[in-house]
Amino acid sequence: MIMITKPMLSLQLFSMRGLGDLGTQLQTAARAGYRAVEPLEGHLRDADLLRDGLLRNSLSAPSAHVGLEALRSERQRFVEACRQCGIGQLFVPHPAPSVTKETKGAWQRIGHELGALAEQMKADGIVLGYHNKTAGFERTIGGRYGFELMFEAARGSPLVWQADIAWLARAQPNAGEWIRHYASVLTSVHVKDQAPDGIGPEEDGWANIGSGVLLWPSLWQAAVASGARLFVVEHDNPRLPFEFAARSYAYLSRFLT
Repeated sequence: MIMITKPMLSLQLFSMRGLGDLGTQLQTAARAGYRAVEPLEGHLRDADLLRDGLLRNSLSAPSAHVGLEALRSERQRFVEACRQCGIGQLFVPHPAPSVTKETKGAWQRIGHELGALAEQMKADGIVLGYHNKTAGFERTIGGRYGFELMFEAARGSPLVWQADIAWLARAQPNAGEWIRHYASVLTSVHVKDQAPDGIGPEEDGWANIGSGVLLWPSLWQAAVASGARLFVVEHDNPRLPFEFAARSYAYLSRFLT
């Protein structure tokens, strides 16, 4: 597992799914300039294939995404896959609405569960974190936000946060303030951009990094100052995956110097 001590760019393989098989996705990521990728739960289910593909393309996988249900039932399987592929950080995307409803008790329960899982994963040498969407930021529950209640319930545990800043910005106009306020748990960021209103409906309103409305120079600076070191580039529905990856890499590379 690699130690991340300075800002590093990675590519979320969800953005490359339209290209076909894993080998093509990894080859394309490397061709676009990336030296690291973020696999998904399905990729970890065939750890041999993932490991061989990473080696073949001179890529690393510092982090991956795995659903909460999978960790509940097959935690050891994913621990072994992470060890095999050199993955040191595992992030749980926000559970489905049926799992985490917008109630105080539900957010507290998910915080307790993720905190306990983070303790178990720490013993296995893996950092566990939560990856947000808009839930937990959209409305208050008795004057509190769900995200706030969740991390309060997990306090004292090693649970960390991978901030998907674009989803956060869709729910809150002050994404930078949230990042700074939760600097104590922030370790990673999803770098995604939102298209101007009415542009790119076929891409679900997302854009290549640097061509949208998010002010990434200041957001990047805020994230680095708050402790983030792994920056994972993502587009949820790119029409041209390689062009998205390459252009976004070219834009973001200036922030690494």
